[in-house]
Amino acid sequence: MDLRLNFSHQLKGKALIADSLRYKNASSEVYSSTRLSYLVSGIALHAENGQIYNVSELVGYIDDSSSRHSIQLADVPAGKYSALSFYIGLDQQQNHSNPALYPANHPLNPNLNNMHWDWQGGYIFMALEGHCRQPGEKMPTGYAYHFANDANRTRVMLEAEIDLQTDSAALISFDIAKLLSQISFADDGATTHSQAGDPVAEKIRAAIPSAFQLQAVAPVRAMPSQPVVEAIDLPASITPHPITLPKYIPIPKLPLDNPLLTERVELGEMLFHETKLSRTNELSCASCHQGETLSDPRQFSPGVDGKHNQRHSMPLVNLAWKKSFFWDGRASSLRLQALMPIEDHLEMDESLDKVVAKLENDPVYQNLFAAAFGSAAISAENIGLAMENFLLTQMSFDSKFDRASKGLDKLTKEEQRGFELFFTEFEPRLGKFGADCFHCHGGALFTDHSFHNNGLTTNDDIGLAATTGKASDRYKFSTPSLRNISLTAPYMHDGRFSSLEQVIDHYNSPIEASATLDPNLAKHPQGLGLSAEDKNALIAFLKTL
Repeated sequence: MDLRLNFSHQLKGKALIADSLRYKNASSEVYSSTRLSYLVSGIALHAENGQIYNVSELVGYIDDSSSRHSIQLADVPAGKYSALSFYIGLDQQQNHSNPALYPANHPLNPNLNNMHWDWQGGYIFMALEGHCRQPGEKMPTGYAYHFANDANRTRVMLEAEIDLQTDSAALISFDIAKLLSQISFADDGATTHSQAGDPVAEKIRAAIPSAFQLQAVAPVRAMPSQPVVEAIDLPASITPHPITLPKYIPIPKLPLDNPLLTERVELGEMLFHETKLSRTNELSCASCHQGETLSDPRQFSPGVDGKHNQRHSMPLVNLAWKKSFFWDGRASSLRLQALMPIEDHLEMDESLDKVVAKLENDPVYQNLFAAAFGSAAISAENIGLAMENFLLTQMSFDSKFDRASKGLDKLTKEEQRGFELFFTEFEPRLGKFGADCFHCHGGALFTDHSFHNNGLTTNDDIGLAATTGKASDRYKFSTPSLRNISLTAPYMHDGRFSSLEQVIDHYNSPIEASATLDPNLAKHPQGLGLSAEDKNALIAFLKTL
């Protein structure tokens, strides 16, 4: 039999509403949940006769924001069971395994779950973040509870009568109010990174078993099978385009319907540099995404008539790991992202039909499209697929930091100090005064590929909210990778900072408070308070990227 575990998130028995500053704890603090993610392992069913059916190799990743609420157990023996148990967190072997070995869709792939402790090793077992407001205050601050470390793996035992005779689903509730029942943000602290002896982590560990409850087990129809994805318009003869990654880089989720082919990569590269894509036949994609870093040193890139929008052109490297594109995430794939600037009136200002007509009249492109696509069709769809292929191959993993990671180079003392600051949390309660960069720029890719309000002074550009329509997404913008960072100035979505020194000063000083300020910044509204020496060390490390 198949058994699906469905996790529902609640607060005081009612469905949890994310990003809603409406809940109140015993200390009369009002709070919200902006992130709730956790890893489930060691799942077991306990039979009435005392036997235990273990699914020890299975790991589940549950995430409220991405609607990952289920774990599928296959081939469970039929019978009557008296309890279901599992662990929040991983066993020691799983916790310290190489995260780069997991396939793109595996729950432990760090690019999927954003739950890895980066270069420190190990995973975050549970991440709960949000905003909190003290009684009498108008503007909220933030809290970020990262529950982790081997000793904190916590068992949950749910006793119930489970009669498994057909494919079924178990509904498991997780009540945040019970998890936080003994915690005051003001008195206990707004952060934890689960150091040994941290009372916040200890309170979370003690509360986890009672925060979960098995609500019901009921038969379900046959579990849906995954649809087969077929490649689009493959030519008769293909040449797979190889990619080689360092051993510490996670496996990307490449599009199955657009496999990397040398013929498409070469066509995409030509199209990327093709001025026929613009109305005046003067601008190409490469006009705004220049050189090896595919970035623009200008604050704003001029379009065909010299006009420009109010956003800086993003560097276009290591895109194979991204899930959405543009500063506001309005494109769900690279093939869509590649076509949008062509029709944008402030950029290339050309219709796709006219671009197709121009290319159809060029014998060179006729031959290139025939080699890349079975139909040989020069179409908007195939233009997008070819440019997607090219952009997926644009990778940057040969910095001084990479060479040092391979033992081929060595960081200076100042660079090493900057590395330590980068990956050290800012937690004054426990005497830690790091730069806290890794929460948004962690991992081997130095980005979480998410969207954050990072406390910039605001204007009429509302960022992600323009795409989603959610007020809770106002002023959130895509987190750029910090790879090649010293080569890709200016910085931020609007290019307002011309130097790394200005960027560090922004985070080092009090940040503009707002309802959507990222909790990892809102938890220290006074700024980081790094010394001049530490700021220089941090910048020295960034330059190794």
